[in-house]
Amino acid sequence: MISWQDHIVSDPGICHGKPCIKGTRIMVSVVLDNLAAGLTPEEIVDEYPPLTRDDVAAAMAYAAMLAREEELIPLR
Repeated sequence: MISWQDHIVSDPGICHGKPCIKGTRIMVSVVLDNLAAGLTPEEIVDEYPPLTRDDVAAAMAYAAMLAREEELIPLR
């Protein structure tokens, strides 16, 4: 399993502190938005050459961790 901590950083001086892929200004939310839009990890890596498949997997692992940590209120 990918350790998202090895791939994702949050620095107040980069993208207003939003979580980004380490060594880039590509926000995790951009990767997740692309996945939600139906792009495959390979297509995302092709679209954003600094990224690797492990970076995309780390973004998914990070999102999963956030979902586990938050109390989600069901929509009616």
